[in-house]
Amino acid sequence: MTDEDLNALPGRASDVGDELREHEVRTALLELLAEVGTVTATEAAARLGYSSGLCSFHLRQLARHGRIEEAPHHGGRARPWRLRRDGLTHGTLAEEQFGDLARGLEDESWQRWLARRDEAPAEWRHDEAFSAVAYLTPEEMSRVADAVRRALAPYQDREQRPLARPEGARPVALITRLFPLLPHATDEAGEADATDRA
Repeated sequence: MTDEDLNALPGRASDVGDELREHEVRTALLELLAEVGTVTATEAAARLGYSSGLCSFHLRQLARHGRIEEAPHHGGRARPWRLRRDGLTHGTLAEEQFGDLARGLEDESWQRWLARRDEAPAEWRHDEAFSAVAYLTPEEMSRVADAVRRALAPYQDREQRPLARPEGARPVALITRLFPLLPHATDEAGEADATDRA
């Protein structure tokens, strides 16, 4: 199944395909900027294989969301971009910035699904959203994450290999977030009061 086939499916296939491509393009642009420092839309297009218009659009969107900024340049039509120079783009903080962008796109996709799920074909008008709280050690949390990755592994090559997709397969967002729950400030104050009274 090609991208054209995907876009021809009834319902929101085109919207979903566009959304996946947007995420892919923005991620690729951020990774390229992290690698080379500054880039114009034309340079990004040549490196990534997208059109310069598409790169230009997504570079402006990334700037609008505060992820990148215009790099200093000396006139001309070329408009170079760079990652923001506010200290948030190096090392672990750079990874957090990429993570924030991904989570924002995930949340935006979820809200779009909630608002428009009645437009999907009948067999796709449900989701499998769930959450749970489990008491785990750090090692157990890592093992759970590895188990989820292993469960998804048989399906992951389908993004790059459209012909491997079975009939009726559509892109589905698979989002897993495992993190320790921290107490609320009021919970900590309550615990402190209880300790003082004991």
